[in-house]
Amino acid sequence: MEQKIDTGQSNLSEYFAAKISNKDFNRLSEFINQQYGIKMPPAKKVMLQSRLQKRLRTLNITNFKDYVDYVFSDKGQNEEVIHMIDVVSTNKTDFFREPVHFDFLLDQILPNFYSNTKNSILKVWSAGCSSGEEPYTIAIVLNEFTENHPGFGYTIYATDISTIMLKSAVNAIYKEEKIDNVPMLIKKKYFLRSKNREEKKVRVVSLLRRKIVFERFNLINDNYNTSDIFDIIFCRNVLIYFNKETQQAILNKLCSRLKNNGIIFLGHSESIAGLDLPLKHIQPTIFRRI
Repeated sequence: MEQKIDTGQSNLSEYFAAKISNKDFNRLSEFINQQYGIKMPPAKKVMLQSRLQKRLRTLNITNFKDYVDYVFSDKGQNEEVIHMIDVVSTNKTDFFREPVHFDFLLDQILPNFYSNTKNSILKVWSAGCSSGEEPYTIAIVLNEFTENHPGFGYTIYATDISTIMLKSAVNAIYKEEKIDNVPMLIKKKYFLRSKNREEKKVRVVSLLRRKIVFERFNLINDNYNTSDIFDIIFCRNVLIYFNKETQQAILNKLCSRLKNNGIIFLGHSESIAGLDLPLKHIQPTIFRRI
């Protein structure tokens, strides 16, 4: 019987993968942090190396030194940086994630808005929308409200740094398991099953897709080139990737696009403690612009 040789590696693809030097990692991590605000400490070196392997193969580059040089070339700055950030950015979201926010939206914000500003359009920004589950959840809640409140209308602006995630959001196609926890009546009303039942996928109905404008947006830009002033901003589980100084800058710029008395929602693990902001605490992770 032929004896197999134990290489000591359970995954040969990992064994032969390109390795990133400390110098090249530092160049990339500093650039990513400065230009996009994403923290990339030394502990994330292996993660960055692993996530970028596919980009090296796609570009037919065999080592990280050549890849990093390409990133900082004129062509790389125009083309590759977007792909790199797509790979680096973390995207985790679900429909009706942190449901207390949607309860507050439906029970508190919408009735107050409707009673005080009938026939007005509610403007919502989903900042860091990932693959679209958050803005589509918002659209479901708002559309449910419209059915019993004549004259009420809404628009949703949804942004993310990742072009890959935005493409998924625009397509609005998800695995069926993504809506396992969605109430059956909502499933039937707002999701279409694939005709190919082996695929086990659903798509958000066009009624909601038409209500959302998706756009690539870098939250650490100096200027926010949107002319809209919003009634509500969702910026949940985004700030955790930035340091305190960047968090303060982002939140101040978001507040500049938020109406007086407008509401901003943060993620369950995020806090504004120690930050100087024009925000009043309403309840955990929910704040009012003052």
